[in-house]
Amino acid sequence: MGEIKEKKEGFFKRLLDKVEVVGNKLPQPVTLFAILMGVVLVLSWIFGGVTVLKPGTGGASGLEEQFITVQNLLTKEGFQRIFTSMVDVFASFPPLGLVLVVMLGIGVAEHTGMIAVALKVFVSKVPKYLITFSIVVAGMVSSVAADAGYVVLIPMGAAIFMGMGRHPLAGIAAAFAGVSGGFGANFLPTGLDPMIAAFTEPAANLIDPNYTVNPLSNWYLMAASVPLVGLAGTWVTEKIIIPRLGPYRAEEGLEIEQHSNDVSRGEKKALLWSLISVLVMIVLVVVAIVPENGLLRGEVDPLTGSASFTPFYNSLVPIMFLIFFVGGLVYGIAAKTIRNDKDVSDMTAKSMSTMGLYIVIAFVAAQFVAYFNWSNLGSVLAVKGSEGLNAIGFTGTPLLVAFILIVSLVNLVMGSASAKWALLAPIFVPMLMLMGYSPETTQAAYRIGDSYSNILTPLLPYFPLVIVFAQKYVKNVGIGTLISLMLPYSIAFMVVRIPMFVAWIWMNLPLGVEGPIYYQP
Repeated sequence: MGEIKEKKEGFFKRLLDKVEVVGNKLPQPVTLFAILMGVVLVLSWIFGGVTVLKPGTGGASGLEEQFITVQNLLTKEGFQRIFTSMVDVFASFPPLGLVLVVMLGIGVAEHTGMIAVALKVFVSKVPKYLITFSIVVAGMVSSVAADAGYVVLIPMGAAIFMGMGRHPLAGIAAAFAGVSGGFGANFLPTGLDPMIAAFTEPAANLIDPNYTVNPLSNWYLMAASVPLVGLAGTWVTEKIIIPRLGPYRAEEGLEIEQHSNDVSRGEKKALLWSLISVLVMIVLVVVAIVPENGLLRGEVDPLTGSASFTPFYNSLVPIMFLIFFVGGLVYGIAAKTIRNDKDVSDMTAKSMSTMGLYIVIAFVAAQFVAYFNWSNLGSVLAVKGSEGLNAIGFTGTPLLVAFILIVSLVNLVMGSASAKWALLAPIFVPMLMLMGYSPETTQAAYRIGDSYSNILTPLLPYFPLVIVFAQKYVKNVGIGTLISLMLPYSIAFMVVRIPMFVAWIWMNLPLGVEGPIYYQP
């Protein structure tokens, strides 16, 4: 039996090594995205004019037929759009502003020494066997703060693992798995819940005009997924990733700040003042969102009857920046690592200097994403794939599982959760309602498929950023390296989340608040 196990482990290791080698033979991310830009332009020319019926229009819907057509970008109008929009496309690339703004605050917190000391205290207080689990779970919970987990938690995972004497890439992998592979699983409601429900309800209304979808209709299932995904992520990290990476040896030429594991009395005192300042900031935020007329509350939401939290959700990035900046500033003053205002500006500038490569990658990635969206290639692919799945003739639970797998494949070429659901919901929500499954069930299946493959696609907007974080510790990290690290997590999350979903349906448990499994016409 032991020999069989060793052969299986040896085969899996060779497979991951092969994935890494093949993946790393791909061009560097900047070049790869530039090539993909050209590929999209050529495909838009080849398939220009291909048309599909827009889901939810025509036929039994009673709505006028609308069509989605592949747009040829190699035309006079296409060239004009490319050149006149280039600057705006780059400036409005969602991850760019988020990353740079949060990194300004993190730069002060990092270079004053606050983050290093906080991590040393964290490692000393949390049992070693819980640290990996804590990082994976923290990644999932971080979606409350939109995409800030990518910027904050992933480099923090590397620093925590390095402080424990482990390979920092294993910490990056564990954090990335939680933040992106566990996407949607959360103990707390997030901005994703109402956004997804906003597409589900109109799709359900095609069958039942009076049907309403509660934004928290998947909450119970998503919350119950957190410990399961956390355990799966911990097992992959401890049993596969750490043994495969082995001990870490810093390469020559890499500037990695080394910190003593001891925390001095002065550092503890400075950290205490820093934590007090962070708590004050959090209290101020709470005061701004709890009252109905709070500074970060919006207009009255007709669904809930209370003032909307939209201004708060839209302010999460500046809030994150201020928390790190104020915490780092107070620590630096107390620890005397900040002596004047020049020190602060130098720290923010140093933080920005490390983001040069990411800014270049973001430029070409933003152009590629824009070309892909303008061409409608992703939308047409999604509709064609959905029609093919429908034609197979699956029913019931097999159809739900097949739908999850299709979503995970579409996710590799179409990153936006809302854009994919806008296309898929009008097809699958009515179809499964007619089979007796509620819109909430179809929505939950979609959210599972839209999670575990995130960590495998270079088209994820934050994928290049994770590579930049990893190259801080290993210079030759490429796309193949990252995919080979994340593939075991993707498989593990798929293996645990799909059976859990099927078992949930079998036991007929409510998916969330007003979240039934079945639909009675």
